[in-house]
Amino acid sequence: MTVLLVVVGAMLAAVLLAGAGDRLRLPWPVLLLLLGAAAAFVPGIEAPDIDPELILPLFLPPLLYATAQRTSWALFRQRWRAIAFLAVGLVVATVAAVAGTLVALTGVTVAAALALGAAVAPPDPVAVEAVAGPLGVPRRLVSTLQSEGLFNDATSLVVFTTAVGAASAGGELGGVAIVVQFVYGAVVAVVLGVVAAWLARRLLDRLTDVVAGNGLTLVLPFAVYLGADALGASGVIAVVVTALQMRQHSDADASEARLAAASFWSVVELLVTGVAFALIGLELRTVVEQADRSLGTILAHAGIVCVVVIGVRALWMTVAWLTNGRAASAPERAPATAAETVVLTWAGMRGLATLALALALPLTLDDGSPFPDRAELVIVACSVLVVTLVGPGLTLPWLVRRLGLREDDGVAAEAERALAARARRAALDELAAVDRQALGVDDDQGEQVLDEMRTRFARIGRALSGDDVGRPGEDDDGDDADDYRERLARMRRRREQWQRLQAVALAAARREVVAARAEPGTDPEVADRVLRRLDVRTLGTSGL
Repeated sequence: MTVLLVVVGAMLAAVLLAGAGDRLRLPWPVLLLLLGAAAAFVPGIEAPDIDPELILPLFLPPLLYATAQRTSWALFRQRWRAIAFLAVGLVVATVAAVAGTLVALTGVTVAAALALGAAVAPPDPVAVEAVAGPLGVPRRLVSTLQSEGLFNDATSLVVFTTAVGAASAGGELGGVAIVVQFVYGAVVAVVLGVVAAWLARRLLDRLTDVVAGNGLTLVLPFAVYLGADALGASGVIAVVVTALQMRQHSDADASEARLAAASFWSVVELLVTGVAFALIGLELRTVVEQADRSLGTILAHAGIVCVVVIGVRALWMTVAWLTNGRAASAPERAPATAAETVVLTWAGMRGLATLALALALPLTLDDGSPFPDRAELVIVACSVLVVTLVGPGLTLPWLVRRLGLREDDGVAAEAERALAARARRAALDELAAVDRQALGVDDDQGEQVLDEMRTRFARIGRALSGDDVGRPGEDDDGDDADDYRERLARMRRRREQWQRLQAVALAAARREVVAARAEPGTDPEVADRVLRRLDVRTLGTSGL
C-alpha cells in the first residue's frame, strides 16, 4: 500500500507541477525532484522498497520510446559522427576520468571506480527534453542532446555490467571484453529492434481498435527491452531502434491512430517521468543514512567528482566546437559557436539511469564480503545527479537568454511554410490526375467542385497554419424555391463530391509530409506539426 500511495502521489504531483512549472518558467522535473527530496526528510514518509534491478526496466523503456518517436533515421544518419563522438567517446572519457579521480581520492578498486564512472557518465534524454525543449533553444542543439541521450546509456550499461562483474569476482577488467560485449550487444539489439518493429506493424495492421493499438505500443518497449536483456544485448538500443522503425514505416492514412497515440504517449511520458523523478528525490535520505564515513568527507569527494564530470564535458564540447568550426559545409552540426558550447556543456543533465545504476551496485561480492565503499559511491552518484540536474535546470533559462541562443521564430515558420507548400503541390497534382468517373465527379457540378477544391488547396500553406481549408457552401446553387427537392439532392451530391475530392487531396498531402519526414534535412518536429494539422483536418472533414 505504501508503494501505491507514493506512486499515486508522485503522478498527482507531476500533473500539478507541470502546470506550475509552465507558469513559473521552471522545469517541472527539477521541481518534482526537489519536492521528493524534501518529502523524504519528513517523518513518516519513506521511499518505497523497489528492487534496484527493476528501476531501469520499469521506467526507461517507455521514456526512451516516447523520446525516440520525436526523431528520425534521417537525422541519425546525418549526425552519426556527433552521436558516436558524444554517446561513445564522451562517455568513455568521463568514465576514465571519474574512475581515476575516485581511485586517487578514496583508494577504491579500479573495477568499482569504473562502475561508478559508468553510472554518472550518461546525460539523461528525458531530463534534456523536459528542461531544454520548452526554452526555445535552437533545434540543432536540442536534437544533438536528444541523440546523445538516446544512445549513451548503452555504452554506460556495458561498462557498468562488465566492471561490476569484475569487482564482484575480484578479477581483472579486460578492455577487449568490454569492446566485444558492446559490439555484440549493439548488433543484436539493432536486429531485434528491426524484427520487433516489423512484427508490431503487421499486428497493428490487423487491429482496427485504436485503443488496442495504443495498448500494443505501450507493451512493445517493455517486451523489446526484456528480450534484449535476455539475449545479453542492449535494451536501450533495441527500444530506440524499434521506435524509429515504427515511426519510419507509419501509415500516412492512419490519422485517428496517430492523433490518439500522440496524446496517449504525452500522458504516459508525463506520469512515468513524474514517478521516476519523485523516486530519485525520495531515495536521497536512504542513501545518506547508509554512509559509513563522515558525510562531509564524502560530499567533498563528490564535489570534486562533479567538477571532473562537468570539466570533461566542457573539454569534449570545446573539441567538438573547434572541429565543427572547420566544417563550414555542415551547418547542422553543433556546437558551432562558443555560446552553443557553453549551453551544450551545461545541459549535460543526469537522471534516471544514473540513479538506477548507482543503486544497482551489489551489496556484497561473490565471496560474501561487503561491496567496497558502496554507500560512498552511491552518495557520489546522487550528488552528481543533483548538481547536474538541479543547477542547469534552474539556470539554463537564464543562460540561454543571456547568450541570446533562442531559436529564431522565423526559421521554424519558414520550414513549416516550405513543407506546407510541398504538401500543397502534392495535393494539387493528385487533384489534376484524379479519376473523375471513379469518384463520381464526371458531371458539370463535379467539375465545378473540383475547380473550387483546387482553389482552396492552393491556399493550403495558410490553411496548415490554422485557417480552414473550407467546406462547400450550401447556398451556392441559387434560390429556386419551387424545386426544393432537386436543390437538396444537388447539395447532397455536391457535399459527397467535395468530401471525396478533399479526402483524396488530404491523403496525398499526408503521404508527402510522411515521406519528407524521412528525408535528410527535414526537422522531424516541424514535419510532425504539419502532419498533425493535416490529421486534425482529415478527421474534421470525414464526418461531412
